[in-house]
Amino acid sequence: MRKNILFEDKHIIVVYKPPGIATQTARVGQQDMVNELKNYLAKKTDCPEHKPKGEPYLGLIHRLDQPVSGLLVFAKTRQASAELSRQVTNGQMQKYYYAIVYGKPQAIQGTLTDYLFKDAKTNRSLVVEKDFPQAKKAVLHYHLVKTLFAFDESMNPQDAAKFSPSGEASLVEIKLITGRHHQIRAQMAHAGMPLLGDSKYGNALSREFSLKTKCRNVALCAYKLMFQHPISGKEMIFEKEPEAEIFLPFFSRGI
Repeated sequence: MRKNILFEDKHIIVVYKPPGIATQTARVGQQDMVNELKNYLAKKTDCPEHKPKGEPYLGLIHRLDQPVSGLLVFAKTRQASAELSRQVTNGQMQKYYYAIVYGKPQAIQGTLTDYLFKDAKTNRSLVVEKDFPQAKKAVLHYHLVKTLFAFDESMNPQDAAKFSPSGEASLVEIKLITGRHHQIRAQMAHAGMPLLGDSKYGNALSREFSLKTKCRNVALCAYKLMFQHPISGKEMIFEKEPEAEIFLPFFSRGI
């Protein structure tokens, strides 16, 4: 866990969540970030709300889907938790993602505004009409960073071999405005830009392409996180380049 910690003080802890690990789960015996961090904090002596015979306090501020990697901030005190949660509610905490989508977006950049309904039975978020019962507004901004064609001359042979001879994939940056269940995955797929590795929201072509590129997890990484320190008010900015192999061709020669 220590290697995934980007920043820590007496009030907050910022970590990188690898793909495949849940942020928090109720499943017995399944690894998750909350329990891993609590175990880590339990071994420390500088946790301000750590009771010797009890578990340390850890405030869950926001989440990432289990297949998604990226940055998370947790609170180590109730005061910090309340302030960070307020920033999330007021839209002051800014989250940026890198995603790899199948094909190439028709527009270089754009804003997606939809209404989502969470279907608890299937654990899917559906794009619905505005007046659909329990629908929630979902907004994100995206812009195209780079599109790679199969066997692009700018790629080395090892990277090129990961792509289908008849396919292309694009790296897009996404700024999340609202935080809805599976929002990026559902909205991007609905707009014709399904994420690689996403069996839940992808279409037949993106699923086939994902198999050929051996993309097993959703190609989505929360790479940048911005917020104000809950106590000092200092602007905090954290960035981490995606580690998943599917991202490497896009970053190997810079973006």
